[in-house]
Amino acid sequence: MIELKTPAEIERMHVTGRFVGEVLTEVGRRADVGVNLLDLERHVRGMIKERGAVSCYWDYSPSFGRGPFRNVICLSVNDAVLHGLPHDYVLRDGDVLKADIAVTIDGWAADSARTVIVGTPAADDLRVIRAAEEALEAAIEEAHPGRRVGDISEAISSVARGYGYPVNGEFGGHGIGRTMHEGPHISNTGRSGRGLVLRPGLVLALEPWFAKTTDRIVYDPDGWTIRSADGSRAAHAEHTVAITEDGPMVLTRRESEN
Repeated sequence: MIELKTPAEIERMHVTGRFVGEVLTEVGRRADVGVNLLDLERHVRGMIKERGAVSCYWDYSPSFGRGPFRNVICLSVNDAVLHGLPHDYVLRDGDVLKADIAVTIDGWAADSARTVIVGTPAADDLRVIRAAEEALEAAIEEAHPGRRVGDISEAISSVARGYGYPVNGEFGGHGIGRTMHEGPHISNTGRSGRGLVLRPGLVLALEPWFAKTTDRIVYDPDGWTIRSADGSRAAHAEHTVAITEDGPMVLTRRESEN
């Protein structure tokens, strides 16, 4: 279902988005050598409870998962890129950590993800993170009334091509509002001028993700964690973006990005 939001409803989503940004800022601050993923998850769980928010992930049961998701944040390390199930893992120097979170506050959702390097960064890891972040900004620039979903998809894949990274089309962005996943699907690869026309009131979670040397994915035995098929490291960037008469409004922008 595709539901257009009023300006007042978008502002309520912005409240949620600001909190999601605060959580991801805190995760980035706490992600350090020697920190256990389970401790990160517990801290985020406490932040959500204190704010009175509701996790969109808890009990999430899509067709591709194995049983309900019983955590409040996805934490994916190195070659893991999406839906990382928090587990007993201690972060090491140079690890590439993806953190992805969606919550509702007063019935309105926001969804965002960021990638950080723990400790000492490697140049090629910084490069794939930069590509994902640039692709996200390029996608946001296309989120104007009158443009099409394909324009967003092409913007993402164009950045990937420029960096020489392949693009997976199985998992991408989506509409968002009262629930975490609404229509339309926003593929990370596509052609300009195709697809749904963007209208004011449409709110989208845009989320480019790239692995360095493959577009193929595999699943962990946990049924959730998605990895690059060849073990190459990956990056993920995501923001919730409202399309308004005046152009795109990023609802999950972190203070460090302003």
